[in-house]
Amino acid sequence: QFQLVESGGGLVQAGGSLRLSCAASGGTFSNYAMGWFRQAPGKEREFVAATNWSGGRSYYADPVKGRFTISRDNALNTVYLQMASLKPEDTAVYYCAAGRAYSTSKYDYWGRGTQVTVSS
Repeated sequence: QFQLVESGGGLVQAGGSLRLSCAASGGTFSNYAMGWFRQAPGKEREFVAATNWSGGRSYYADPVKGRFTISRDNALNTVYLQMASLKPEDTAVYYCAAGRAYSTSKYDYWGRGTQVTVSS
């Protein structure tokens, strides 16, 4: 079964940076588009960023555009989310997801998440 495991979360001050990683196993990583989502306390899960199977295309939610960068290394079966200029409102549990289609919502496999906390 295709599995995803996130890492790299933590506590950072506003204006700082973090890089999240998501390692995949149990399937052919390059067959999947990959996405990052987040869920803040008391809020619904929201789309953050997506990349297609090759990494040649990417799409970002407006709140993170220009600050976050999604990338992938198919040789390492890993997708990354580089986050810069972090704000307290970026505090959330971040999840990676895999799907057959490059989209903002249609994903079949999910990781368990990694906590990101941005202090003011």
